[in-house]
Amino acid sequence: MAKNFAFISGLPRSGSTLLCNILAQNPDAHVSRATSGLHDVLFGIRNQWDKLVEHQAEGVDYERLNRVLVGVLNGYIETDKSLIIDKGRGWLSLIEMIEFILGKKCKIICPVRDLAEILASFEKLWRRSSGKSQWEIERTNYFKSQTVEGRCELWSDQGQPVGLAYNRVKDALSRGYADRIHFVEFDDLTARPGATMKAIYEFLDIPGFSHDFERVAQYTKEDDKNIHRIEGLHSIRSKVEPVPKSARAILGLVEQKYRNQEIWRK
Repeated sequence: MAKNFAFISGLPRSGSTLLCNILAQNPDAHVSRATSGLHDVLFGIRNQWDKLVEHQAEGVDYERLNRVLVGVLNGYIETDKSLIIDKGRGWLSLIEMIEFILGKKCKIICPVRDLAEILASFEKLWRRSSGKSQWEIERTNYFKSQTVEGRCELWSDQGQPVGLAYNRVKDALSRGYADRIHFVEFDDLTARPGATMKAIYEFLDIPGFSHDFERVAQYTKEDDKNIHRIEGLHSIRSKVEPVPKSARAILGLVEQKYRNQEIWRK
């Protein structure tokens, strides 16, 4: 059976884990059980292909590269399901590579959220866990990480989770790939899940599915404690319901700095 691939890649703390667990209810879909390493595997092969002396000596064969990448793409996940939805933060930066492999336009579901709310969510996780363990930003940026404003600036840096993901969205749009991307607003997913999922299925051009938003099982599993070192980073609530905004209360005046940054709405 031919496999149909779709991808999830967007902003952190914007509902991608929740979305994966909702989609996993569909028996026709195979969904990543954790943030996938597939794009890094493909990226590594692509990067090394024309650097191999043997390939240079015989003449670099990009048709062979395509066959190898297609084989890895199809072999990475063992499933007999027709739809594979792979979640990876880097897919937005690798659209050209995906389309070289697929031979057609790709489809990327992109969860997004108000930046101030994303940072408030990180700040809440930090406050919940900082008494027990040291975050990486504290180890490498001790003085700046001492304040809410400093932590927000660090998380928003181009090499940190929020800044890197935001820049990937911005760059994908600037490269002209808006037609490959379906943005899913966190507030829409949590407040209007039925309509949001219907729009996702329409974007994927596949039949819809009647999801149970009252009882969403935690299908995904990541070692937040030992690997990510942020407990609760990928935990979800079983019931899909609106999440109150908390940026002003959590970030104080710092919240104003991150208003009106929603480039996907412009």
